[in-house]
Amino acid sequence: MAELKNAMDVFKLLEKTNCRECNEKTCLAFAGAVFQGRRNLEECPHIDAETLERFGENVKRRQTIEEGLDATISLLKKEIAGIDLATRADIVGGKFQNGKLALKIFGKDFHVYPNGDLASDIHINPWVTIPVLSYILKCGGLPAKGEWTPFRELRGGKEMAGLFSQRCEKPLKTVADKYTELLEDMIHIFNGRPVENHYDSDIALVLHPLPKVPMLICYWKPEDGLESDLSLFFDITAAENLGIESIYGLGTGLVRMFEKFAFRHGGWIKPK
Repeated sequence: MAELKNAMDVFKLLEKTNCRECNEKTCLAFAGAVFQGRRNLEECPHIDAETLERFGENVKRRQTIEEGLDATISLLKKEIAGIDLATRADIVGGKFQNGKLALKIFGKDFHVYPNGDLASDIHINPWVTIPVLSYILKCGGLPAKGEWTPFRELRGGKEMAGLFSQRCEKPLKTVADKYTELLEDMIHIFNGRPVENHYDSDIALVLHPLPKVPMLICYWKPEDGLESDLSLFFDITAAENLGIESIYGLGTGLVRMFEKFAFRHGGWIKPK
């Protein structure tokens, strides 16, 4: 019997109509409840018998977030230990020197050791570690084309687009609404650069979280009764240089960095 290892695996089985007949607001919310063990897959009125027979009760119950991150990092480190970092250096836009791979992450110096350990002058959290190690393993080496596209248009991004909006773009907009100048401060902190006339946004910043995976942040200030808005865009080559799940992780990691910066410099408290 096939095993469902995460909420997205459950979500892929659903019709994604958000019919609410299961009394959850969205199909994604229902998928999360099934994965957490609060609901059963058969409670979806549109699940067919064949799908129930294949998956039924065989949902792998969720680990804690910390356990999941640690397990993922351990697996990635084992994969890193099995490759030659020297041969990956040019592909990922880094340099191999003194027995380790040197990379620029958000403009900061990072070093990757043959066992997968990371070192830098700044704090490294798991939300950064996972995309960095995944990038080293999966990067296709394509140079950025300077053509921007939203997350949903990247290969594999359509099914995760709603989650990306909820977990990345909306919380980032919340911070930007309260501390608009924070976005300009990011230029200096994470070595971003401002660009003009992108999608007629008031603020447009390009960051390089990974050497060959640039990210464009566009923010529209509230005006004439219209609410503010914020969108993240990626180079059209992003999915070839980093898997879509790692791109999502990169977005959530960016949000956490923004939130920490806002807390330290403005006393901002994350809304519940």
